[in-house]
Parts: sequence; C-alpha cells; structure tokens
Amino acid sequence: MSTVVQIKVKPQSRVSALTQDQDGQWMAQIKSLPVDGKANEELIGLVAKQFGCAKSRVSIKSGAASRMKLVRIED
Repeated sequence: MSTVVQIKVKPQSRVSALTQDQDGQWMAQIKSLPVDGKANEELIGLVAKQFGCAKSRVSIKSGAASRMKLVRIED
C-alpha cells in the first residue's frame, strides 16, 4: 500500500520546511538549489521526516523537474 501526495516546491528558501495549508495542499520550502537533483533529495528527506518513515520508502512519482511533484510514500 502506498500514499501519493502532491507537493508544491519552493527551492532556494531560507529554511527547509514541509507544511500543509487549510485546504490540504502541501508546500515544501527547500534550501537547496534545483541542480543535480539536490532539491529532490532534500524534499525526500523532509517528506520521510514528516511522515515518520525511511527515506528509502519515499520516491518522486512525477514532476522531478517541475515545482509541482507527486511523491509516493510506501507503507
């Protein structure tokens, strides 16, 4: 069983944070630059920490090169 979450990413932020709006939209602020997959790696770490799972259970399903990403979390 897996969960898929849509996350809007803002790279080059001052802090790294993963928050959810009142309407349920997830927003990730990432310190890393979107170069060589570094921002995606940081996003995976944030999602794993937020949902209390290992980084190996989190993957980017689609949108690896865009700001809107679908992230899969394996149970």
